[in-house]
Amino acid sequence: MQSIRNIAILAHVDAGKTTLSERILFAAGEIRRPGKVEDGLATMDYMPEEKERGITIESGVAHFEWKNTWFNFIDTPGHVDFGAEVDMALTAVEGAVLVVSAASGVETQTVAAFKKLREAGVRTILFVNKLDNPDYSLDETLINIEEVLGVRPVLMTIPEYKNGQMCSVQDVLSKSRLVHDENGEEIVADGSSALSHSERSASHEVEESSDALLQKHYKEACEFASNFDDQVLEMALEGKPVPPKDLLRGLKGLAASDDYALCYAGSAMAGFGVRSLLTALTFFLPEVPEFAEGELGQVIRLRHFKGVGEISLFRAHCDMERKEWPQGFEFSRLKANLLVPVDEIRAGDIYAMRSPYETELGQIVLRDGFLACHPEQSEGSSIRDHYQPLLQTRVECISTDDYHHVEKSLNTLSRMDPSFRVVHDDGGFWYLHTVGEVQLDVLLARLRREFGCEVQAGDPEVRWQERLTHAVEPVENSFQLGPHKISIKLSASPIVNDVVENAAELPQNHDIRLSAEFLETAPREILAGVRSALLETAEIGVLGKGPLVGIRFEVLEFSWSEGALPPMIKKCCADAVTKLFKPSDVTAYEPIMELSLECPVNFAGVITGDIQARDGKVKEIGGDGRTHFLKADIPLRKIFGYATGVRSISKGTALYSLKLLGYREASL
Repeated sequence: MQSIRNIAILAHVDAGKTTLSERILFAAGEIRRPGKVEDGLATMDYMPEEKERGITIESGVAHFEWKNTWFNFIDTPGHVDFGAEVDMALTAVEGAVLVVSAASGVETQTVAAFKKLREAGVRTILFVNKLDNPDYSLDETLINIEEVLGVRPVLMTIPEYKNGQMCSVQDVLSKSRLVHDENGEEIVADGSSALSHSERSASHEVEESSDALLQKHYKEACEFASNFDDQVLEMALEGKPVPPKDLLRGLKGLAASDDYALCYAGSAMAGFGVRSLLTALTFFLPEVPEFAEGELGQVIRLRHFKGVGEISLFRAHCDMERKEWPQGFEFSRLKANLLVPVDEIRAGDIYAMRSPYETELGQIVLRDGFLACHPEQSEGSSIRDHYQPLLQTRVECISTDDYHHVEKSLNTLSRMDPSFRVVHDDGGFWYLHTVGEVQLDVLLARLRREFGCEVQAGDPEVRWQERLTHAVEPVENSFQLGPHKISIKLSASPIVNDVVENAAELPQNHDIRLSAEFLETAPREILAGVRSALLETAEIGVLGKGPLVGIRFEVLEFSWSEGALPPMIKKCCADAVTKLFKPSDVTAYEPIMELSLECPVNFAGVITGDIQARDGKVKEIGGDGRTHFLKADIPLRKIFGYATGVRSISKGTALYSLKLLGYREASL
């Protein structure tokens, strides 16, 4: 039976990740020709918003075979607004390719992606891209990888050039030279009748020094592999040549180490180095793990297709034929946005699942079709809490008749994307809480295109944080509707750590303490209703700038009459919180972003001046004489629309990324 490998591909924006994905599918024979991202023809980027923007938004899934191994291949977004897609992809893979652009080196999102991979325990292989330009230095990129990522890259392919053009790569493990045939596919040069005359000439005319370079890197690979294989070490100490099969065994141990990383070099655009990378994915990634008995599988993503409805990306935990499937369940292969039915599922494989139930991210489905634990109840399975929405946007229906449809559609989108949240307002509108502007634009476009919802959206506002400066005196509040009455006595105080050096380290959580009598006498639904009401009210805040965080609520007394409804509890608690706080009790903190930017040196002055005009503080400057690099801290409220501004200033040559640095006290 075929082995299964589940892999993800990660990178900084514009590192060539999706182009490499296309080349992998082409090399494996899955597509007839690789689509170009800039032409909107990439197989994995099928959404209209992806084609328009030239970026990956949803983690695309493809399948292919290589050397009797079945691969499930997930192309993840590089844009910081869609980091939750990366997190979800990593829950379902054992291996990953991290793409590093030789044009830019290790960038901000490269570091973030590598950190995610390490934390998730996903074995990682590096691919240095864009080496079809001989001006980009492979050696400098390898040094950059070692310095920034903290791993020793072991080079496994060596690009070769003729007349300034990449003409082949040498594979270190097999000691073979790979060139293109007339169809643009990589093949082994020696002894291949498929080579054209020009290609044969190119392979023979490459400088002899490249063979010496191959021997150097083969010897280096043997030296590193000897740390993980006694036989390789013994041969190295005795001065004997190490055969490729023995080196392969040693490199398998090396690949599992956190101190080294196998590194393949080439060009996704030119199609060099891809075949060797594919073979490495077969050799050096672990098998899928064993799963618990009785489990059908786990939901790893949710998708919605117009005309089809909701589907779940599903990782099977057992082998099962169609006749054994639980009633109402259907499984298909998902190729971009196409569903291809299957007749059996295999443990470790990834499918599209349709079920009679509404599923949640991370949820385990049992063999009988029943849903096991909710993801929020299983340790480490919730991704939603890892993301801090920085923007809030008011959205309302154009037609009141669409209200319930929009409400349902927004809730579906929120379930699909754990970094996006919807807050319902009693006034008949919603607040969309998003990580950034790009995510907001895409969500609104999907709301119209996939769900047919016409809404009116206001301008996005920055979500600040509000913090209580001191403990406040208890207040009492009552709410009565007919014969039913609810009363609460409530106090609050800030949660303070013993040592806090800056605002970013202040507590973000809430603590709700209930009186012993209330805990003993109240039914579970009453307790849950009070907790939920207090948390929802804290999310709105006091000043209207953002959520009230780092606060401890204490319910001193609570009474209710039999038959009181949940909306009454919510109203009573919300009014109590309103009475509890005054604006003077609260301090506002605004989000501060770290801006990392690269541009040609001739634009450095005007770009730096623009950053300073936005209240940004430049804290790091570098470059190589051609490219200028800087890092700056800048308030998020001052950087709205920066993509358009910096594009205009730099004539489209600047590249930048943003990440949340922390929160800083600000005057209103």
